[in-house]
This record gives sequence, C-alpha cells and structure tokens, in this order.
Amino acid sequence: QVQLVESGGGLVQAGGSLRLSCAASGLIFSVNTMGWYRQAPGKQRELVASITIGGATNYAGSVRGRFTISRDNAKNTVYLQMNSLDSKDTAVYYCNADVWQSALARRAVWGQGTQVTVSS
Repeated sequence: QVQLVESGGGLVQAGGSLRLSCAASGLIFSVNTMGWYRQAPGKQRELVASITIGGATNYAGSVRGRFTISRDNAKNTVYLQMNSLDSKDTAVYYCNADVWQSALARRAVWGQGTQVTVSS
C-alpha cells in the first residue's frame, strides 16, 4: 500500500516560519498532484496549496505570497514553506497525494496530519 508521512509541524510565534514535508512510500507507479490541506478547530478542511507533477501550483488566497509549495519527484516528496505565519494559520495540516499504483490503479491518499500552532 501507500503511506504519506508528514513532518515539520510545531509551535511558532507569529511572523515566524515553518517548513512541512510529506514523503510518499510504498507501492507507487507515479504520483500526480500533491497538496496540503488544513483543518482548524470547528472548521472544514480546506485546500492550502497543490502542485502537479509538472510543477504547476495553486494556492488559497489566504496564503498566497506567504507560503510556497514545492516537490521532489525523485523522492515523491512535497514541501510547504510557510512564512509570515499568523494565528489564523493554526490548524492540523494534512498532506494529500493522487497516486497511481499501477497503470490501472489510482487512489487518493492522506497523511495522518501534523499540528501547526502559531502563537500571537
């Protein structure tokens, strides 16, 4: 099967930075779009940023200009550099990947989530 392992969350002061990483492992033929979502207490999960296998990116308006998503296709890893963090960014961040396990088998995979807490 396929697993996504996230790392890099933690506690940071407002205005600070964090870098999240998410590595896909297991039975993988290729990984298409990878992305980061977040869910704050009492709110729905929302897309933060995504990146295609070709490098095209998409950002939520609330993070554009502060966050940068990137990926290493050779390592099936996606990163999220978060700068100028604000208390509104506090949430559990989840990695998501669109994985082909063979030419016919495709599935969406989620990571376990990593907590990001921004103190004001």
